[in-house]
Amino acid sequence: MTDRPLRVVLVEDSLLLREGLVRLFEEAGYETAGAWGDADDVVARVQGVRADVAILDVRLPPTFRDEGIRAALAIRAALPRVGILVLSQYVEGVYARELLADGEGGVGYLLKDRVTSLDEFTDAVRRVHEGGTVLDPLVVRGLLAARADPLASLTPRERDVLELMAEGRSNGSIAQRLFIGVGAVEKNVTSIFAKLGLEESATEHRRVLAVLAFLQR
Repeated sequence: MTDRPLRVVLVEDSLLLREGLVRLFEEAGYETAGAWGDADDVVARVQGVRADVAILDVRLPPTFRDEGIRAALAIRAALPRVGILVLSQYVEGVYARELLADGEGGVGYLLKDRVTSLDEFTDAVRRVHEGGTVLDPLVVRGLLAARADPLASLTPRERDVLELMAEGRSNGSIAQRLFIGVGAVEKNVTSIFAKLGLEESATEHRRVLAVLAFLQR
């Protein structure tokens, strides 16, 4: 059996960056099995080309919020042998924590502006493929700083929900503002309570306590 090239797929909405990374992979001897501008049907795509590593931008169409990290987590759940390397323009600790939550390795989180070396970047892809964890030092610092702030563990959607809770809105009103179902709002509210350590109590109103934590922050 002969060794085959490492097969990578790339999900990046910027055409110029996408083409540049494809050329970079070719120079490194990797095979680009797919290069796409959105994360539609990403699990089926990755599985269909038998990728070894998936490299994704955090913010992708259509909303440019967290489609990339959601896609990464979906690939992780369905295809655990596929390495995941996330690229971002910003240190977004919430996303990094979500990606690292299972503690299994084979993941990476790098900042685009700091990917300046061909050797370092291709080495990061190789290490993720081999089950290692690759984190930009600025991401590590952000994760350490966030440990003392429970609000930092909220996802962007949960922060949106908490902000609307602070405006005194009901779950139904929040659902209308965010164009999601009431059930989705309830799940986010429950998650907010859990992350803020607010257990059910007969004497304390968790919704009020969550809003106070938000306002104090």
